[in-house]
Amino acid sequence: MTTPTLLVAGTASHVGKSTVAAGLCRLFADRGLSVAPFKAQNMSNNARAVATADGDDFGEIGVSQYVQARAARVAPTTDHNPVLLKPHGDGTSQLVVHGRAVGLNAAGDYYATHWEDARKAAVESHRRLATEADVVVAEGAGSIAEINLHDRDLANIETARFADADILIAADIERGGVFASLLGTLELLPEDVRERVVGAVITKFRGDPSLLEPGLDEIEERTGVPVLGVLPYDDPGLPEEDSLALPAEGERATVGDDDGVAAERAVTIGVPRLPRISNATDFGPLAETPGVRVAYLPLDATLDGIDGVVLPGSKNTVDDLLALRDAGFGDELAAFDGPVVGICGGYQLLGETIENADIEGTGDDETVDGFGLLPIVTRFSRDKRVEPVSVEFDGAGPLAGAVGTIDGYEIHMGDSRIVGDAAPVSGDGAALGRVAGTYIHDLFANDSPRNAFVDAVYESAGRDRPATSAAGATGGKRAETAGTPEADADAGASGDPYDHAAALVADNLDVAALCDALGLE
Repeated sequence: MTTPTLLVAGTASHVGKSTVAAGLCRLFADRGLSVAPFKAQNMSNNARAVATADGDDFGEIGVSQYVQARAARVAPTTDHNPVLLKPHGDGTSQLVVHGRAVGLNAAGDYYATHWEDARKAAVESHRRLATEADVVVAEGAGSIAEINLHDRDLANIETARFADADILIAADIERGGVFASLLGTLELLPEDVRERVVGAVITKFRGDPSLLEPGLDEIEERTGVPVLGVLPYDDPGLPEEDSLALPAEGERATVGDDDGVAAERAVTIGVPRLPRISNATDFGPLAETPGVRVAYLPLDATLDGIDGVVLPGSKNTVDDLLALRDAGFGDELAAFDGPVVGICGGYQLLGETIENADIEGTGDDETVDGFGLLPIVTRFSRDKRVEPVSVEFDGAGPLAGAVGTIDGYEIHMGDSRIVGDAAPVSGDGAALGRVAGTYIHDLFANDSPRNAFVDAVYESAGRDRPATSAAGATGGKRAETAGTPEADADAGASGDPYDHAAALVADNLDVAALCDALGLE
């Protein structure tokens, strides 16, 4: 295999691998190279609908590889993330191979019965990508030094071997112990993989990099591995790969309160922090809208002080429904008189009933009562709808006035039908009074429905929306919205997150040394 692969591995989870990989994808693409992002195995409930490798259908990949494909200026496909594990709860995950759901498995069952097939799928995808690309930028998962998994670590050890990859190791200094993390990681690698490491990069540093020089010199002397850069703490605006950035269950956190709008002129939109929340990136555009705060709420939280509610998607709708009900959230929601929108699983929660509910593996009950705020009935099936959508949106209820073409995607099991007096909403949705729901993810990345909902929240709260709010809304600013007409139009004014990531890497990492190691001109 002549196409070089660079594996961006890490000393731990959440150390900046995705940002470094995205920045390199954009840098290499800007140099005229054909770049293929790759992650052999991902674990995330933040997914995107993309074309399958043969172009005949649609499938799911993790959000980071979707973002990295955009950074590389290539159309994302299921080859970019051939194996995706979507946590379902109780130690089980849904296995997605080449974009298609295969089944629900416990971790032990996955390794015992599916791992060899998963590895084969990853090898096939990498081979196809390497055939077409000038360079493959692969992202590892978690720590590359998990010695209990070295015989089955598909995203790290196996990728390094079957892709004949050079390795860049990222270490997060904000966590503390960065030198020990680097040294320990290198010491624990299998010898053949250790020989592939061409450099390390320290991420999320606040301060004067010269203060690190004695430590950097000793790490290089002890290991022979050069530290190729120190990246300052920065957020280019790339979406989070998983729920690690959200507050833990039972905790509350508010985002979007740093926009310069006085608290008395702002509104707060509550999002229950579901145990199995999925596609939480849906709410980034709301938090970036001036005057809007997004509060992630514990399930037992009161809705006092909340002006609007959005129910998020869920990997296990029924179990999250039962958890919300047990915590008293259903009573809070019934008494709430502000605008409410449900997206995907959150839409299903708002209905009268969920039929065929035992498909989710939650027990023997065929039918489970929803919150009853929308006259819809949802019936689960084992078929899964996965596709990007571009529709002429027709909003109603708290989305009234939202019109025009919007772009998003749908990933869900089950279909919902209106059984009472409700107005239809695009995305097989429905609206009644102050409540609406839709299956369309990335809804609020589009100006029209985002502004319609924010206007409804302000009106319900009895406040005047700041004059700069609608004009300054930045829904096209973050990378999860890239590729939409609004995002492309807004990129020049607000800053492209891919270019931001590329600049972060280019200004602080010895890219020339990486290119030399990879044999790139």
